[in-house]
Amino acid sequence: MNYLEHIGKYFMMLGQVFKKPQKFRVFYESLFKEIEELGVKSLGIIMFISFFIGGVIALQTALNLESPFIPKSLIGFAAKRSIILEFAPTFCSIILAGKVGSYITSSIGTMRVTEQIDALEVMGINSLNHLVLPKILATVFFYPFLIALAMVLGIFGGWIAGVLSGLFSGVDYVVGLQTDFNPFLVTYAIIKTLVFAFLIATVPSYHGYYVKGGSIAVGKASTQSVVWTTILIVIANYFLTQMLLT
Repeated sequence: MNYLEHIGKYFMMLGQVFKKPQKFRVFYESLFKEIEELGVKSLGIIMFISFFIGGVIALQTALNLESPFIPKSLIGFAAKRSIILEFAPTFCSIILAGKVGSYITSSIGTMRVTEQIDALEVMGINSLNHLVLPKILATVFFYPFLIALAMVLGIFGGWIAGVLSGLFSGVDYVVGLQTDFNPFLVTYAIIKTLVFAFLIATVPSYHGYYVKGGSIAVGKASTQSVVWTTILIVIANYFLTQMLLT
């Protein structure tokens, strides 16, 4: 019953979030601030991890291809599929859930325990719309760009790893990238990213908005929000794969 209560409160929260902003000028200022906080400041970690994980995927694939009858171009093909299908949209979203989710929960939770949200409500402001909607739009519109960048850097990292290690040539890798390329796989990854971005913005916001207690409760809520966001991303990943690829 406790889970049903949380699910109901979550969807009731969304009903309050998606309402017309009271002052568009204030809303636009909040939106661009959230794009910087939730998106631009995550560029560094996504670029760093994508590049090196792409190299690791390519190297591991090359080291496991011991048969001389298997073409080296398969390394590029396998790296391309792994990065586009799972690594970029899912793994990077889980990283963002940890980095961004804890920030969202702690910022909103701090406002709750210091009664800043109560002050907004007293002034007649829809606090959920004011605090959460800019975060949703910032993540939904900016994270596809982040994931596309992660795809490019991951594939490029695999090429660099092969050239520097000598395990396979850059030409074979590029041939594998071009082999049987299906543009729908990129569309599938972007669709997953949009769903994951929505979860990353809303689930931590829910935990922060309804936190009770003091600073210790905010810390616990931040941990819970990251755990539940990660779980929901994994579950959504399974169902989206079933619906879109089978």
